[in-house]
Amino acid sequence: MEFKTDALLLRTVNWGEYDKIVTLLTPQGKIGAAMKGVRRAGAKLNFAAQPFCFAEYVLTERSGRRTVIEASLHDGFYGLHSDLIRLYAAASVTEVCDAFALEEMPCGPLLVAAVEALEAIGTADGPPVSAVLVFLLKALAFAGYPVSAGKCPHCGKEIAGKRYFDMENGAFGCAACAVGVPASEVTYDAIRFYLSGGAESAPQGVPSFDGIVRALRLLRVYVRRQTDCDLRAGEEFLAIL
Repeated sequence: MEFKTDALLLRTVNWGEYDKIVTLLTPQGKIGAAMKGVRRAGAKLNFAAQPFCFAEYVLTERSGRRTVIEASLHDGFYGLHSDLIRLYAAASVTEVCDAFALEEMPCGPLLVAAVEALEAIGTADGPPVSAVLVFLLKALAFAGYPVSAGKCPHCGKEIAGKRYFDMENGAFGCAACAVGVPASEVTYDAIRFYLSGGAESAPQGVPSFDGIVRALRLLRVYVRRQTDCDLRAGEEFLAIL
């Protein structure tokens, strides 16, 4: 059987002398496939086995084994490779996709969010922290771990003063209820801003760089608590900022 699909390459593993096994994020789910001969000099499909490649892949499937036989490039995001911070930012996006996506699990929204994030990372002025945060919030919602930053979910009151983040439910709460771990005001403001779509008219204004970084650190802990995934690229990204 032969089929084609748009896909984002998430990771590769060398196989044999010249081949690779690739993991692809498709609208239909995460799949693995062989790419034969792509490690040879001048291999026709070498571009399609590179990190962050977004392409239309043509695959064959026999006895449950898939092989990529053709590919047509949509975007290689090659600029991401020339800057260490952008490289780790992009890697943090693909590792989240790899952690959250499953085979035969519709992943269209996650694929769109990832491609949009890679585009934003490649064109950002300065460290692309907001692009990574926006993507992570979308990915968490997709995976069933949405984050909320509105009224306290425990008492229903507006949150003011000291804030707490509930690692079990992904929600910010007030000091009176004090459920979860303490969270700074700038962390709360950054997450609330991007959950609202980044509207410039948001009452708290555009979040600070420090607030976005703190938000990423908090959500990294939340991901680990919910999924047991150790997001190493995300950790490296935060370490080099």
